[in-house]
Amino acid sequence: MNLINRVKNILLTPKTEWEKIEVEETQPAELTKQYLLPLAVIPAIATFIGFGLIGYRILGVHVGSIGIGIRQGITSLLSTLAGAFLTAFVINFLATRFESQQNFGQAFKLVVYSYTPMLVAGVLLILPSLSVLASLCGLYGLYLLYLGLGPLMKTPEEKKTIYFIMSLVVLIAAYAIMGTIIGGIFLTRTHL
Repeated sequence: MNLINRVKNILLTPKTEWEKIEVEETQPAELTKQYLLPLAVIPAIATFIGFGLIGYRILGVHVGSIGIGIRQGITSLLSTLAGAFLTAFVINFLATRFESQQNFGQAFKLVVYSYTPMLVAGVLLILPSLSVLASLCGLYGLYLLYLGLGPLMKTPEEKKTIYFIMSLVVLIAAYAIMGTIIGGIFLTRTHL
């Protein structure tokens, strides 16, 4: 798999790219190493630069330090990696309830490739004020996830929307819990 071509294809021609991805025999560990990790480093480094070197202003006060940047960068990387596995687990767990194929490998591919727009746009985190734009790119990732449910999870067309919505509801709760835990570990001692 060529990383740059895959990124370009999943972003520009997702319907045909999902068909190619469906038949690939990529294991989660291999996909993490070859695709997810290299892309997850983009927002992690950008976050480090943005919060650690450039900083940001809150009510006219400049905030930022190397320590904050390191913690934010590590949190970004760990959240992305843990989030991909958690999301795949939820999608796989819910599969049979929506007449879909239960297959963690396929669910993991679905999630990882759906993260692409958010991870690529993570370069915008160099300027913390642009983080909203990076988040908006994540909406395109949700669209990619929706498109990929049919080919990868074998979800019937009439079940895709409810499967997608229920997955999001469960994930919002799971991410809130995960964010609290990771934030509590890495961000409790922020020095201005």
